Amino acid sequence: MSNAKSVYYSPAHCTARRRTAEVFHRFFSFLIFTVLLIMFSGGSHASPEKGVQTAVKPESANKADASRSRWAKGRLLVIPRAGLSEAEFTKAFKPHGVKSRRKLKELNAHIYELPDGVDEVKVMNQLKKDRRFKAVELDRVVEPEQIVTDPDINNSWALPKIQAPAAWDIATGDGVTIAILDTGVDGNHPDLAANMLPGWNAYDNNTDTSDVYGHGTKVAGTAAAAANNGNGSSGVAWNARILPVRISMPNGSAYLSTMAQGIRWAADNGAKVANISYGGAESLTVQSAASYMRSKGGVVVMSAGNNGGLNNFPPSDTIIVTSATDSNDALASWSSYGPHVDVSAPGVSIYTTIRGGGYGYVSGTSFSSPIVAATAALLFSVNPNLAPADIDQLLTGTSQDLGSTGYDQYFGHGRINAASAVSTAYARISTDRTPPVIGITSPTGGTVSGSVPVDVNYSDNKGVVRVELYVNGRKIIEDAQPPFAFAWDTTTLADGSYTLVAYAFDAAGNQGTSSPVKVTVKNVAADTTPPAISITSPAGGTVSGSITVGVNYSDNVGVVRTELYVNGSKVMEDTRPGTGFTWDTRLLADGSYTLVVYAFDAAGNRGASSAVGVTVKNTVVKPEPLPQITRFSLKDGQKVGGTVITTVAADKNTKKINLKANGSIIATVNSNLLVYAWNTWSTIPRGSTITVTAEAFNTRGDVTSRTVTIKN
Repeated sequence: MSNAKSVYYSPAHCTARRRTAEVFHRFFSFLIFTVLLIMFSGGSHASPEKGVQTAVKPESANKADASRSRWAKGRLLVIPRAGLSEAEFTKAFKPHGVKSRRKLKELNAHIYELPDGVDEVKVMNQLKKDRRFKAVELDRVVEPEQIVTDPDINNSWALPKIQAPAAWDIATGDGVTIAILDTGVDGNHPDLAANMLPGWNAYDNNTDTSDVYGHGTKVAGTAAAAANNGNGSSGVAWNARILPVRISMPNGSAYLSTMAQGIRWAADNGAKVANISYGGAESLTVQSAASYMRSKGGVVVMSAGNNGGLNNFPPSDTIIVTSATDSNDALASWSSYGPHVDVSAPGVSIYTTIRGGGYGYVSGTSFSSPIVAATAALLFSVNPNLAPADIDQLLTGTSQDLGSTGYDQYFGHGRINAASAVSTAYARISTDRTPPVIGITSPTGGTVSGSVPVDVNYSDNKGVVRVELYVNGRKIIEDAQPPFAFAWDTTTLADGSYTLVAYAFDAAGNQGTSSPVKVTVKNVAADTTPPAISITSPAGGTVSGSITVGVNYSDNVGVVRTELYVNGSKVMEDTRPGTGFTWDTRLLADGSYTLVVYAFDAAGNRGASSAVGVTVKNTVVKPEPLPQITRFSLKDGQKVGGTVITTVAADKNTKKINLKANGSIIATVNSNLLVYAWNTWSTIPRGSTITVTAEAFNTRGDVTSRTVTIKN
């Protein structure tokens, strides 16, 4: 505490206070001039309040909305339960054809990519039902939450609004590192250089943290621009260190996965506070990374967004979310709000550092967030042993209540009050001796087998940082990444009775113990038997139109999915297997096709049918006229003997003529005229009766005939 008092009485600090007073004097002089100007400009002009809102209106309110609907195509973020085996992990994804792109080892999270054409939203919704995972979500793209305006006043109103000068009497951020997860920071800026630390580029995976978009420099100056150096203004925590962590693409947007990696890196590299002036607080992957930071004793602060409407996200226990207010303590017209908002802070016309060495006025929840983050840094500088839960309580419990009495979704617990928070922290330095409370909620007993999800319910006055699962008195799984959940592999255990106990630990080392839960393990052999499946119809032949491909299948456990392939390509899938598929052939070219069906069980085993070949024939052929016999030289009842010249003539539709005697062909010709010298005595006994038929055929094989009976 002696350091705080020496700062209060130092000449440099007094100089800073005099300079602040001069700045505020200029501000109020300008404000009076503006009011007089409006009074004399006529009643048709907007009021000063409305003028400010118009001047700082977001360039595109739809931009923030659009960012929430953009994600990496075909990519999923997946966090498995602690203890889940690689085999179980792989088995869960096998039916979907998903491939691991990269594992975020520090976060125990995986980036998975789906095959081309597979709907990532559909797969995500299916995997969310799988209790082997803590979280499954899209890797969304989020935008920086800023609105830039031209300078219109000479100094910032935000510092006195949150009573920062009074807070500086006790703390200025000494010894605390604020990580700025953003577009990079201009480390050469004269108001930032003295407070800069070497950082990391999470996007390019190198150490180049220069500002590629201009946003991060503004955020860094709002939080921790230096004081007493004769340049510009000062940040809220002007003695804190700035740790730049670039998470953005060159266009300023950032993926949730990169954001989560940046949080983890900041926590492992000395940051006590991480500021993220982006959306994404509702992401379970980002929340998991923020939980890791809290387990290291730090906090994450994020902006609520600039869509000017309700974001109906649930509140987070791991991230402090901030909405934006104006100089009259009204919610900025463009500020997002909702149940996820914890506190509010100034975000309109904030005077800060600009990339390239300059200064300017900016607006957005991007700048209310670093004001809250810097206030958290002031609290840590008062007492480095404060737990994240202490920071939460100090920020929310000392805020200036705005809007409805108590908590509301517009201002959260109220607008931040740095002086009140710092003085309260100074007065209540204490040691945590309260152990966490923990219980096993599933299983609660009975018989279990395979990979068993073990769920726990836990709480603590400061926060749980680690949970351990013991089986029969031996630790088998440890989870240091909230939300804590386990996957207990019983496949290698002998059948029998087992006792589960969970232990929870807080940052002070206090331990909480659950009541024991007894279960009986009874495993069956692993399923390696593929299903059997066959095509019952069609059996082959020619098909047309919309036809039913009937299937018959069986499995030792059960079939969970069937697929129809035509000529080697999947055309249909049934996730609730029935008796077949309805295959529409009408858009196919006539020709030969090969059908194969596959069946899958829950273990991922696949069975295949024998191939069935069919011919698709949907083309309609125009009917061909029947041939007509125009002359048949033999007459019914005619007496013949010896050689008889027999003539058969037909019309032009005739392509072939047969002459038959007693059912046997005796002459044929591929034309429409047959003349045949028939020796009736050579083949047929004399005195017998002969049945003679003339047949005329067209090109399709259609036939017309005429029959007579003669005597030989």
